[in-house]
Amino acid sequence: MPELLADLTTLRLGGPARELVHATTEQSLLDAVRSADRSGTPLLVIGGGSNLVVADAGFDGTVVRVETTGIHDDSDMCGGAMVTVAAGEPWDPFVAYAVDHGLVGVEALSGIPGSVGASPIQNVGAYGQEVADTVASVRCWDRTDDVQRTFAAADCGFGYRTSRFKRDPGRFVVLAVTFQLRLGTLSAPVRYAELARTLGVEAGARAPMTEVREAVLALRSRKGMVLDAADQDTWSAGSFFTNPVLDADAARLLPVEAPRWEQPDGTVKTSAAWLIERAGFAKGYGNERAALSGKHTLALTNRGAASTTDLLALAADVQRGVHEAYGVWLVNEPVLVGCELPAPVG
Repeated sequence: MPELLADLTTLRLGGPARELVHATTEQSLLDAVRSADRSGTPLLVIGGGSNLVVADAGFDGTVVRVETTGIHDDSDMCGGAMVTVAAGEPWDPFVAYAVDHGLVGVEALSGIPGSVGASPIQNVGAYGQEVADTVASVRCWDRTDDVQRTFAAADCGFGYRTSRFKRDPGRFVVLAVTFQLRLGTLSAPVRYAELARTLGVEAGARAPMTEVREAVLALRSRKGMVLDAADQDTWSAGSFFTNPVLDADAARLLPVEAPRWEQPDGTVKTSAAWLIERAGFAKGYGNERAALSGKHTLALTNRGAASTTDLLALAADVQRGVHEAYGVWLVNEPVLVGCELPAPVG
């Protein structure tokens, strides 16, 4: 009987895969990818399944789950540490490893689900840190040219929740990520106001890394953003919508009280959660199948009996409501596989 992709995603949604390969070594990963490409078989590569919405019909092709492991830590008291991590390593245990070994720069990214290999694709970020802050290079398999490539950070095209890997979907399979981390016991500067308040420090100050990790885990837990099988508020893909980045004209149409973060290129970022809540979608909005989290309006959750169709109907409802209220079309953050949301309204 085919395995359900619902068993491999944090939303617990998704139909069967025609074929599922558990790639525990880099060679088995490459063999599975190249075999699918040479036979013309549709291919889906997944890691922790935390940023994925899969259709109820599943995936009619080969699904390769990346389960490679290994952390190579090359530390130097003068130059810091270059840490190379296999793509299949779970992200949060890697962050715990970094904190435990005095490796500074990813502590505010604690509690994020998913794998290390997926982190540069989305340029994962939270609480004032982004993966782009510490990535030194990303080693990939280029499916188009049938060759391995290593991209230095400057060539990864990192932006807000994006990268060259996301902008060219399906082409690159991440094999390993190398991070450049400072050595020490104090965190990187705490740039996020909520985290700084929790730690009792000024914005821009440093704090013990262990305290930063504990504070971030506590904050994320209160928002239902740390996976917990017993808590359906965490049966989600994390933040379902990215914070909108608007041009100056569009930003001027927002209410004066709307959050605004000026960007270096003249655009303005605002808060998706603020727009959702002010458009009338409170925590818990939805039904007994799919609903907004009771802890955070950015998370769309499976209440236990949802289908992907149910979840996307809720997402579309939120998109339309926010657009009607503020003229802003929210963009989904998770990757949609075999399913889609309505096209943006002009």
